[in-house]
Amino acid sequence: MSQTETQGDLLLTDQPLARRRIMNILGPMLGLILIVFAGGIAEYFKEGSINYWSPQNQCMILTQTVVVALGAIGMTMVIISAGIDLSAGSVIALSACAAAYVVREVATPGVSTLAGSQAVWLPLVAIGAGILVGGLAGATNGLLITRLRLAPFIITLGMMTFARGLAKGVANMQRIDAPMNWISQFTNANLSLFRLDVTWGPMSWFGPVAISTAVLVTIVLAIAAAIVLGRTRFGRHIFAIGSNEDCARLCGVRVERVKWGVYAIAGALFGLAGVVDFGRLSVGDPTTALGKELDIIAAVIIGGGSFNGGVGNVFGSLIGALLMAHLRNLCVHLGLPNYVQEMVVGAVIVVAVTVDKVRQGKKE
Repeated sequence: MSQTETQGDLLLTDQPLARRRIMNILGPMLGLILIVFAGGIAEYFKEGSINYWSPQNQCMILTQTVVVALGAIGMTMVIISAGIDLSAGSVIALSACAAAYVVREVATPGVSTLAGSQAVWLPLVAIGAGILVGGLAGATNGLLITRLRLAPFIITLGMMTFARGLAKGVANMQRIDAPMNWISQFTNANLSLFRLDVTWGPMSWFGPVAISTAVLVTIVLAIAAAIVLGRTRFGRHIFAIGSNEDCARLCGVRVERVKWGVYAIAGALFGLAGVVDFGRLSVGDPTTALGKELDIIAAVIIGGGSFNGGVGNVFGSLIGALLMAHLRNLCVHLGLPNYVQEMVVGAVIVVAVTVDKVRQGKKE
């Protein structure tokens, strides 16, 4: 019997730690570099400039990645446990509507939501509502999966439809316009890093380089998730369940409880992604994040996760999310119509799953 060792947030079997860690990051990183390079070259031939490579544009793409990245952190845990959550996009929309609904309905008419005590507690309640709604959806998924012993695909597919319908019901089939509040100010705020003024050949980069506060929050949560997966008993149990559920149960792992916790945590992260989406748009849109679960799942698989479970890398998933954002941004730069963008993303998902299949075949 081969010994299995969990180190960092990777599951290591036969390969040395350093080699396995590098390979799980190097592949997605190489793909990201190729897409960024292609974006600059395509822009040069189309417009004669290479502003795509500018730090300002890269920071903007980072901001566009936040919702998928937050979802990918939660989905990484789910996929490591050999599960899947197709309800991510719908839960994001439901949480965004819940946060917007709280701000609109609880706010005192005629009183500013940007000053006084209401400016403090109201957004906190809205954030809590969004995360709570997401957590409840995830906990429900986990409960049904562990109690009914049905496939996660079936349960989360049902939740996907249910949550989307509930979001439309809460919003009364329209967008929820909420008063201005500091959630929007915070998620749209930028931390200025430095100013860059460069003119060289086709490159004309001017202006401050700033990183979004939402990006910083995502990085902090990713570090926390990596620590949980790699340095805690709960994280080791997640890997054990994904590798061999029966063996994990025989070793004393409380499989049902761990699975329930994984889906609840993932749901809470989807809820936070919904709050960020609400903050960026200042509205609760029941049709937002439609199909976003595919981008999230693709990000995890591109980042080194496997549908077979037992392997996964939080930071690899973030690189996968960034790769998906760059891919969409590149399509926009090339002026491709919406349907072509969807076809490209669909092709990338198929390629990612194929690579995962080949990767697992080599291990066997």
